[in-house]
Amino acid sequence: MNRGDAAFGAEIGKLVRLGRAKRGMTRRQLAQDSRTSERYLAQIEGGAGNPSIVVMRAIAEALDVPLVELLPLSRGRSADFGRILDILQRLPTAELPAIADLIEQRVERVNGADRARRIALIGLRGAGKSTLGRMLADKLGFKFIELDRVIEQEYGASLPLLIEMSGLAGFRRYERAALEHVVAENETAVIATAGGIVSNPQTYGLLLRRTHTVWISARPEEHMSRVMRQGDFRPMAKNREAMSDLVAILDARRKDYARAEARLETSGVTAEQSLAKLTKIVTPWLKR
Repeated sequence: MNRGDAAFGAEIGKLVRLGRAKRGMTRRQLAQDSRTSERYLAQIEGGAGNPSIVVMRAIAEALDVPLVELLPLSRGRSADFGRILDILQRLPTAELPAIADLIEQRVERVNGADRARRIALIGLRGAGKSTLGRMLADKLGFKFIELDRVIEQEYGASLPLLIEMSGLAGFRRYERAALEHVVAENETAVIATAGGIVSNPQTYGLLLRRTHTVWISARPEEHMSRVMRQGDFRPMAKNREAMSDLVAILDARRKDYARAEARLETSGVTAEQSLAKLTKIVTPWLKR
């Protein structure tokens, strides 16, 4: 393998690892969903797997992303898209957030963005979304909605069973449909979402356009201690490297979470103190 091929393989491995971490999937889960051996997947992620296009398609389907998202040199879109990428590559890195904001604002003007008085809380499990969501809903007199519970009610099965039957990609489709229903039926609501909702660009884009989003964040050790108190290690079940996996998931999702309209740090403060800060954040949105 020449140097260029090795670099290409290493970049594919990096993109697969990033996609897996963003979705909170273990290597074993991705191997099972893509019907690829765990050992071979480890080789791919290490840049030494030399996977076929069939294997890469299976991995992409398991991650619920277009195949091109796992091909670092792919630019198979329109000439205008290639031109945009070329312009962006010439910009200083510090300018990219402002450009991203301008593009997002333009898309919102074209497609419309009606957020009404819907408040959505995003972030990793253990940040306090459900606790603060209920408290905020009670204070505002709004309906509190846990999107995961809506999915279970609409499809008649628990989340683990739905994922087992349909795979993570199928579950993400259910999640988008449930979100569409919640938005269509509720002008006012406080919505607690699953941590991995940001892993699907279409679903997360819908959430950003149709709700006011707040990233509920906490330090990794706070996340872990809260999850332990809940007695639930999803998505780190049976994984001895729970903390390192949690940090990897947070790092992979950080940029997506940061697209929220506001961020609330909950580490080291009481729920009541966090509620007071959250109320202050959302109050201006409710006056529009």
